[in-house]
Amino acid sequence: MRAIDLHTHSTCSDGTYSVKELMDYAYAKGLAAIALTDHDTVKGLREADEYVKENYPDMEFVPGIEFSTVNEGKDVHIVGLYMNYNDQELLDTIDSFMNSRIERNIRMCKKLSEGTGFDITFEALCRENPDTVITRAHFARYLVEHGYCSSKQEVFDRYIGDTCPYYVPRENITPEMAIETIVKNGGVPILAHPVLYHMSDAKLEALVVRLIKAGLAGLEAIYTTYEAYEERQMKELAEKHGLLISGGSDFHGDNKPAIDLGVGYGKLFVPESLLEKIKNYS
Repeated sequence: MRAIDLHTHSTCSDGTYSVKELMDYAYAKGLAAIALTDHDTVKGLREADEYVKENYPDMEFVPGIEFSTVNEGKDVHIVGLYMNYNDQELLDTIDSFMNSRIERNIRMCKKLSEGTGFDITFEALCRENPDTVITRAHFARYLVEHGYCSSKQEVFDRYIGDTCPYYVPRENITPEMAIETIVKNGGVPILAHPVLYHMSDAKLEALVVRLIKAGLAGLEAIYTTYEAYEERQMKELAEKHGLLISGGSDFHGDNKPAIDLGVGYGKLFVPESLLEKIKNYS
């Protein structure tokens, strides 16, 4: 059975592979299917879809997105699969969500500049990353390249991680809003990497139950960083609540150099058998 990867990023957000490079790499890796799930944008989906159909007809392209939302002051991500990227209502909603991200980024630049003396502005970030959704990965790269930190990990550990002094959460975008947007578009909403939220079992299950009411369809139960017992727990949680199982590497290219497409740290395997149920759901 061939592998699939339903969580990847390109240069349209915080990955380092262009859309075509990512599709070429997916084919070279022998993937049966690949989803492009850039942060808060569907910008690369048409290019990827057309490129795969023309060049790799035996590999399925799954148009997706990863919405960044806020739950109790912390980031929670919702992946949407089989998105209709031509839908104007979706594009309008993404624009409104993007305004929240832009405001957050402006505030985080100001907080960093005033609190640390780092010479960083949102305008400078945009100049160095044109036509891209600015994420915290871009902040990290900027601070390293300008000599303020020795590594991207240091940036997250000391300055802009979820619990750090210069982190600014996005306002108003809830997981429910993202799920409702995906459902309305005809896509399949998946709770991304739930283990990474470091919730207690009871709290995570309560979140899942809450999001099911909004239309949550599945869990990312197979993911690069999971230990075997964590993958087992996520699969059991999905089964308990009748949710689909999804999975992916969260590939970012050189921005996460230890994570490879399709295999994560080397042991990840997302079987193509999962895709049929996801496709039928949509």
